[in-house]
Amino acid sequence: MTALLIAGGILLLIVVFVIAIYNSLIIKRNRVHEAYSQIDVQLKRRSSLIPNLIETVQGYVKHEKEVLTEVTKARTALMEAKGPHNQADANNMLTGALKSLFAVAENYPDLKASENFKQLQTELSDTETKVAAARQFYNVNVLDFNTSLQTFPNFIFANMFNFRQEEFFKATEEEKADIKVNF
Repeated sequence: MTALLIAGGILLLIVVFVIAIYNSLIIKRNRVHEAYSQIDVQLKRRSSLIPNLIETVQGYVKHEKEVLTEVTKARTALMEAKGPHNQADANNMLTGALKSLFAVAENYPDLKASENFKQLQTELSDTETKVAAARQFYNVNVLDFNTSLQTFPNFIFANMFNFRQEEFFKATEEEKADIKVNF
């Protein structure tokens, strides 16, 4: 009888241990998903600024349709992108298109002086900062989750319950390149 109680106690401890590990992995995976949704929110906010920017620019830049079309296509791609890798690619495409747009704006002093244009530039800059912070938060949570999946004894149960590592948001080669400043 005592052996049966001891065996039952050990079995209960093992079950509680497995449940604790499983719950810990679920919590960490949910944090990753929540962090990813914060990136998504900021990217959607950024995308919502684009139509106003295009409308503002169109009035001044009548001969630059190609740049405006490029920005519109990049925005659409970002809105339709799913998953960290695809969203990162689409975001980089939009960033490049916006750089082209702002480079074109340099040739139009009236546009640069427009309060609406200045405000949109500021809002886009603020949103870029928020996107960067959200990416960093996401990557911290991915690191925590992925590390949990790789440590003993978690990796045994992670495989058993089909947990898979999450993908990091990575900077593109363009983002890693040195910035050239001309004076």
